[in-house]
Amino acid sequence: MHKGRPVYIIDGARTPFLKATGKPGPFRAVDLAVAAGLPLLNRQPFAATDLDEVILGCVAPTAEEANIGRVASLRMGCGESTPAWTVARNCASGMQALDSAATHIALGRSDLVLAGGTESMSHAPVLFSTEFVAWLGSWTRSRSMADKARSLKMLKPSHFKPVIGLLQGLTDPVCGFSMGQTTEKIAHRFGLDRESMDRFSVRSHERLGAAIDNGFFNGEVETIFDIRGHRYFEDTGLRRDSSIEKLAKLRPVFDRPTGLVTAGNSAQITDGCAWLLLASEKAMGKFGLQGRGLIADSQWAGVDPTQMGLGPVHASTPILQRAALGLDDVDYWEINEAFAGQVLGCLAAWGSREYCRDELGLEDALGELDPDRLNLHGGGISIGHPVGASGARIVLHALRVLEHHQWNRAMATLCIGGGQGGAMLVQRPSG
Repeated sequence: MHKGRPVYIIDGARTPFLKATGKPGPFRAVDLAVAAGLPLLNRQPFAATDLDEVILGCVAPTAEEANIGRVASLRMGCGESTPAWTVARNCASGMQALDSAATHIALGRSDLVLAGGTESMSHAPVLFSTEFVAWLGSWTRSRSMADKARSLKMLKPSHFKPVIGLLQGLTDPVCGFSMGQTTEKIAHRFGLDRESMDRFSVRSHERLGAAIDNGFFNGEVETIFDIRGHRYFEDTGLRRDSSIEKLAKLRPVFDRPTGLVTAGNSAQITDGCAWLLLASEKAMGKFGLQGRGLIADSQWAGVDPTQMGLGPVHASTPILQRAALGLDDVDYWEINEAFAGQVLGCLAAWGSREYCRDELGLEDALGELDPDRLNLHGGGISIGHPVGASGARIVLHALRVLEHHQWNRAMATLCIGGGQGGAMLVQRPSG
């Protein structure tokens, strides 16, 4: 459990998650942060300058967004005297921002913090190779025509081959596996099949579609506008016509030709932002705020980078042990859908006596997780997974599900590229 003062969730908001379309989207990461943050701050009974700090998670801000947390803070009117900073823990950067804020509040360093995550994956850079950069350096140092001629002779067609920054970022630099390949390994370990992955993916889209139709995201998703006046009001990754038959036609992406992971059962490349306001009891009393939830506990774990998708198992289980809870003692679960096989692998690991004994040090399997208490309104496969933002989104949405169903506890957890897992236990104040 978090030691020190209680940490309350006051409010939260996110942008629609916008599916990348093969070109830079209408918003940079900082634009998304401001678009979600301004309406959230404007509806509060305090001024933006009353914040003690702003913490923003982001994996790959552009060169114009150095310390993107500070840039967003200033653009939202939080004031020059409000410190703001940026954190990065790959897919869990948004959750890391929340955990950092909660730690500061619990220790008495801050009382009112805006924390969250943002990412504009469509703006991931296209780079030059190291060899071409070296050639450019030589060219700029050339003074005479003879020097320039010698430099031109060294120029090769291969120098113009671009380096796709997004692909580099989604490949582990230590083990060399792409994130999809780590899921292939998990699928092989637990004997998962293609149909179960595709079926999980179809369910994700069906659940998102139903949630949109029922207005469940009202109050969570803020309508945003680009500079051309175009309006964005809902997640754009939804495929209402998704079906087992259509997904079965897709070819494997990461392990050809016999692999199981396809574009259809993987998270989508997406742009988006999510923020939460956290406060101490002191700030709640000062500004007349109501606590909607409590951050009860959090945990970080390291795992084999080639099986990074199992991170949620290793991060969530210690929280359950500390609170003497079983899987079904938690009313609701948000497991970020990096890949269908990755989520199914986590469920299989908890249900495996061998895995729980050998990897978690338990005497027996932890059990089965009720699918009707997991990702009720879709996840990364349908909503999208803007890597810096997802950790904050799943915490925000878990709280809203608790409020809607009058449940008490929720666990938000996700795998992290590089071989880690993160988890956060949220409860309603009455829980």
